[in-house]
Amino acid sequence: MDRSALARPKIGRGRLLRLGIDPTSPERRYRQIYGQLRRSILDGALKPGSRLPSSRALAIDLGVSRATVIQAFEQLAAEGYIRGREGAATYVSVLNHEPDRRPAAPTLASGALPSRRGQAIANLSIEALQGLGETPRAFATGVPALDVFPTEVWGRLLSRRWRSCSPRHLGYGDPFGFRPLREAIAEYLRAARGVRCQADQILICNGSQQAIDLTLRVTLDPGDLAWLEDPGYDGARNALLGYGAHVVPVSVDADGFDVDQAMRMAPRARLAYLTPARQVPLGMPLSLPRRLALLRWAAAHGSWIFEDDYDSEFRYASTPLSALQGLDDSGNVIYAGTFSKLMFPALRLAYVVVPPALHDAFHRARLISGYSSPYLEQATMTDFLAEGHFERHVRRMRVLYQSRQHLLLTLLRRQFSDLLDVLPADAGMSLTAWLPKRLNDKRVVQQAAKHDVTLVPVSAFSVRTRPPNGLVFGYGGVREREIRDGVTRLAAAFRSMHA
Repeated sequence: MDRSALARPKIGRGRLLRLGIDPTSPERRYRQIYGQLRRSILDGALKPGSRLPSSRALAIDLGVSRATVIQAFEQLAAEGYIRGREGAATYVSVLNHEPDRRPAAPTLASGALPSRRGQAIANLSIEALQGLGETPRAFATGVPALDVFPTEVWGRLLSRRWRSCSPRHLGYGDPFGFRPLREAIAEYLRAARGVRCQADQILICNGSQQAIDLTLRVTLDPGDLAWLEDPGYDGARNALLGYGAHVVPVSVDADGFDVDQAMRMAPRARLAYLTPARQVPLGMPLSLPRRLALLRWAAAHGSWIFEDDYDSEFRYASTPLSALQGLDDSGNVIYAGTFSKLMFPALRLAYVVVPPALHDAFHRARLISGYSSPYLEQATMTDFLAEGHFERHVRRMRVLYQSRQHLLLTLLRRQFSDLLDVLPADAGMSLTAWLPKRLNDKRVVQQAAKHDVTLVPVSAFSVRTRPPNGLVFGYGGVREREIRDGVTRLAAAFRSMHA
């Protein structure tokens, strides 16, 4: 194809769309179409309500298959950029978004922690974290399918790295992490998650909890206000309280974190902690209009957003939703991911995409909190990524987790139709179910434990006076036979409560 043709406008049903396919680009063609249309929508070139060309017409114009265009349209629709029905016209969604010029994010200084911090930490609730170190059983949360992890492949790569290890590898490493791993992660995030980053921005740390800890060190002073989803991840809540922050609990609905409510409650909060790809523990994604509103707020107030992207790869209904960080033009989003859910928890490898304004602060914070992560695990993870094992493993896990979820969902609805209202989920490794008001979720969890069933009460994720009443079922690390046995034992637990 003549490369000069790439800039030529493409015509589709009377609309002038400046789209083009670069055949020399390593980026897949549907991602090229998706990216150009998304940018046109966000920049205002395609106005809300504008009608798009049909997939057939656009495919002819671009010289690609119709399936390629449909795949791009499906991704745009999944993220809320366009709307339409099968066989009908497709239109740009109303996003309540105006292109704006956002101020650069300021560099924040950390302050001294309260002298009573140790006592405050000792008093924190860890109810939702109980049992993490025990042998997984139905229905433990946060545990991947360790029974099918390719241990032989990992062992071979680990042995190869150890045999080639030199004396310099036995010393202290770079506080930001093993450079080849940072390059591999940056490449993966750009391609798979839509994150805008370079290797210099990637900081390797020991698990997502350390990523949160480092972030709070460099963005919050004691007494600062911080937004948190409610119900939301208790590990983040405890970390915020441990650093002396004032937590502002914000409600969650079908569109995720309620940004309007947060701005009414505390417009000048210093930080917002969110799980926008799959909310903890309820599972819904943050809608596009709210993502844009959140970014506008952060840019206007010089505040930070911590995006915890803990298991977004395990999405079944479509490809994983693009990261919030990819929409951030002002450098206000601190993006974090972990390999604990994707690989195995004992690996203790996570990463942070550090905004340029915080680079020096994160560097110093990492120096004083462990210095660096172990070389051997980082080097082996690099090979696991580079040789394609990681991508194959994630693909297998998607199929497996979807199968396990379907089995659990079927059994719960069949056995407990009058007791549990199970929330739909198209991603992740857990399901949430509401209980009737007459049953207290903490009491149900205690009774289930007596029958060797592990559950987490939804109320443990909340700080409200009247917390939501439900149960969280993990299925990622639970085999099919154990799922069936677990449901049977849970039924016995419910019967014993009514005896």
